[in-house]
Amino acid sequence: MALDQMLLFCAASLVLIFTPGPDIIYVMTRGAAQGRGAALAAAAGFSLGNVVHTAAAIAGVSALIASSAWAFSAVKFAGAAYLAYLGLRLFMSKAGPLGGGTDSAKQTVAVFRQSILANMLNPKVAIFFLAFFPQFVREGGLHPSMQMAVLGTTFIALTMICFSLVGLTAGSLSDWLHARLAVGGRINKIAGGVLVGLGLSLAWSERT
Repeated sequence: MALDQMLLFCAASLVLIFTPGPDIIYVMTRGAAQGRGAALAAAAGFSLGNVVHTAAAIAGVSALIASSAWAFSAVKFAGAAYLAYLGLRLFMSKAGPLGGGTDSAKQTVAVFRQSILANMLNPKVAIFFLAFFPQFVREGGLHPSMQMAVLGTTFIALTMICFSLVGLTAGSLSDWLHARLAVGGRINKIAGGVLVGLGLSLAWSERT
């Protein structure tokens, strides 16, 4: 693929990645509530969830979701319910930042898996991939599906790097927040409320 093609794609991707939205807010919320380990797990989960969206865009599944109101609504409400469920669990949790040990490792893996599923169940991400990537596919080069795969892999790598930086920044505030009883006692409830809010926002979203 041409250098100017990739540079333009990377520049556009970085702007979109750092634009405030449910995904980056989710990573920041996990970091602030549960620390850097959870933030990195969430960043990795959301990034790798895009592998499914890339494959779906190439296979045409995203086109089905975009064109079918029923399919879009089914995925949307499943994703909204899952985000609300995660938010309620975090709201009820009394745990602070994830520390070391076996339990911490299990919780980190759980956050990673939850983040992958939360990303996969967002139909707006699927539609975004279908609308965004083809704009950078050029004739006369690699097969369009190969170009989509390269663009998807690049986007996933950029998302991993950017979300990890955002997550680490939010995670660095976790110990400080939990060290102060006035804030630490409420941080999980605030974070849980944010996730529930993201779920409600997804439930009310419409196809664009």
